Amino acid sequence: MAKKSILQQQRASYQPKLPLALQGSVVAVKGAPTQSVGDQDEIKKLFPNTYGLPELTFESTDKQPDARQFNVGVILSGGQAPGGHNVISGLFDGIKKLNPQNRLYGFLMGPGGLVDHNYMELTADIIDDYRNTGGFDIIGSGRTKLEKPEQFEKGLEIITQLGISAVVIIGGDDSNTNAAVLAEYYKAKNVPVQVIGCPKTIDGDLKNEHIETSFGFDTATKVYSEVVGNIERDCNSSKKYWHFIKLMGRSASHIALECALKTQPSYCVISEEVEAKNLTLNDIVNDIARVVALRAADGNNFGSVLIPEGLIEFIPAMKKLIAELNDMLAAHPEFASLDAQAQREFVLANLSHDNAEAFASLPQGVARQLTLDRDPHGNVQVSLIETEKLLSEMVGKRLAQLKEEGNYVGKFTPQHHFFGYEGRCADPSNFDADYCYALGFNAAMLINSGATGYMSSVRNLSQPTSKWIAGGIPITMMMNMEHRNGKNKPVIRKALVDLNGKPFQVFAQNREKWAKETSFVYPGPIQYFGPSEVCDQPSLTLHYEQGGE
Repeated sequence: MAKKSILQQQRASYQPKLPLALQGSVVAVKGAPTQSVGDQDEIKKLFPNTYGLPELTFESTDKQPDARQFNVGVILSGGQAPGGHNVISGLFDGIKKLNPQNRLYGFLMGPGGLVDHNYMELTADIIDDYRNTGGFDIIGSGRTKLEKPEQFEKGLEIITQLGISAVVIIGGDDSNTNAAVLAEYYKAKNVPVQVIGCPKTIDGDLKNEHIETSFGFDTATKVYSEVVGNIERDCNSSKKYWHFIKLMGRSASHIALECALKTQPSYCVISEEVEAKNLTLNDIVNDIARVVALRAADGNNFGSVLIPEGLIEFIPAMKKLIAELNDMLAAHPEFASLDAQAQREFVLANLSHDNAEAFASLPQGVARQLTLDRDPHGNVQVSLIETEKLLSEMVGKRLAQLKEEGNYVGKFTPQHHFFGYEGRCADPSNFDADYCYALGFNAAMLINSGATGYMSSVRNLSQPTSKWIAGGIPITMMMNMEHRNGKNKPVIRKALVDLNGKPFQVFAQNREKWAKETSFVYPGPIQYFGPSEVCDQPSLTLHYEQGGE
């Protein structure tokens, strides 16, 4: 490992805290049988061996745990999120506590490492080098999808060779969907290999009542809020720029909402509200222009605008256009070989009338970005669409019209930012360091209890760590059917911002005040050392969701 900074050296000695239920010997208590959140008949048919399993909760017991020896494989899947190394550390410590002879193998560069038999044993010396650090570099990550029987069989070869009894997949909704498929496949073949998932994504859209937050969200939003606050302080110092800031969050606006609650910007778009109110792109532009003019009337020609990365897909007219584009491009692979002009003509000729009109009305650069290569899941790569520049350009044109009408007297000078990768590999906050370690340790207990097709679940997260509740929920419980790449597929349902939930309501109650007044908050950097009220607090989203004031 590379030379460690002074901070890394000090963080290495941090001992993550565990819930009381995981500190001694544990027993799994079964709850009620479960069903999927939607499309129950279809999901049950696809997962006959792992559907309807009960929830599990761990409780302390005086009984000594089974000392059977077993080996575990671990995979980091998808994009990075702060705390992944602590999940692996917790998993390692958990299996070693059960039996010091247990061994942990890391499959390299994601699920592809399982299929291609690329792995390394993770020993105590290696694990100790990565405790409480950011990134996924201990074994690397990748986006190979595990969905074909030949992949499962290739994986089984190395699993058998290494004597592995369980595989832990650390990933987001798609990765954990793959975990459910893998668990079902091995269960159907009566192969003694367990599969456990861990909830990772900075986007915050992998959650429900049992998965209260995905790991990495807390750290990433604290990193983004620090830089948003820095920009707002600069903005308030020079008093001459409007900063348009795009934030990660392809499928939901949790990051934008959390950062807004932390920094109190002049304006923040919440994609779910745009969709619910059936707003157009022009509606959004007009409202931002209204706020710019409102502030200019008080002599304030500056402000901040937060924009979720996936906004374009939530505008109803754009959502319909993108859905048809996805199906059309999936059905016509020859599209990729055409030049740019021929691609545009092809799209206009093959879209329905309304969608063709919407496509033609877009700036050519944005229209082109909508036809670029899809990600591995068949989705538009929205991070490539410069929404922040599109909005500021359209706001500038609208303000020019308002000036001609005598309804705007200010100056508008935009600046543009996109914060994405900056937050994915930060050293985890104390909350994420504890939460991730508990998720990994908890996964070891799920393995020891014989569970498969489960996701590691640690709840009651706004309370002190000792009061957290540990257990597991069947992954199929979170699934429904969705249209992907032209086909209906089982996937974990994404959790969107709840417009009736307290986090959004707090934002909605304050945004007009933040728009007119300069109410910026400057959170500063993540604090790792000091009083608990400074260092250990969870996200404001979690705080408000669990009844905080």
